[in-house]
Amino acid sequence: MAAVDVRKKFGAAVRAHRLRLGISQGALGQRAQLHRTYVTDVERGARNLSLESMSRLARALHISIGALFVPAEGPRIHSQHSTHSINILLVENDPKDLKLAQKAFAQAKLTNRMETVRDGASALDYLFCRGRFAERHPNTAPQIVLLALNVPKVNGLEVLRAIRSNELTRGIHVVVLTRSDTDPHFREALYLGANGYILKPIDFRSFSAVTPQLNFVWALLRRESKSPAKAKE
Repeated sequence: MAAVDVRKKFGAAVRAHRLRLGISQGALGQRAQLHRTYVTDVERGARNLSLESMSRLARALHISIGALFVPAEGPRIHSQHSTHSINILLVENDPKDLKLAQKAFAQAKLTNRMETVRDGASALDYLFCRGRFAERHPNTAPQIVLLALNVPKVNGLEVLRAIRSNELTRGIHVVVLTRSDTDPHFREALYLGANGYILKPIDFRSFSAVTPQLNFVWALLRRESKSPAKAKE
């Protein structure tokens, strides 16, 4: 009976943290590479989880495994904008490139929320809940950062380095926006851990080409996505 209580408490914690992020069971399954029905069973307390499955869920929720054994607080409402999860953070300063990127998003039928910032300092403020983004809850971190390297105040390489050096953000997928794949800064970005790149100016074709590189995380952002990975214990 005690084992059942532990499973139910664990499941309740998973559900509470999921709701704080404002995502569905299917979305959590996609992030954790677990089937939606598996997540449903976990939240009902009907699964004996392996350490691997716990680890996947914790990473997908941007928390530690230990946090899943502690009762989670309900959703926190900090401001008008902080209660919604932002899936994409676009860091781009060039107005023309920004307009083309938004057009490519529309053609790719992306329906998820997006935040746009024009410089690296604002990107860091958003990612680490500082400055004008201090009210953003840390659990609403974006899934993907589309990062132009030549942005003012703090360049893209420094933003990427900060993302990869912090435990709370290092799991975020980063796609570099560059005008040339021979740019030494671009090569350094790959060395620092960028997950992919798109050559500017962005169009639908170049935008779609990066999809396979980002696997299930990118597919989550598309209306057509219907094939979550099977659960692995």
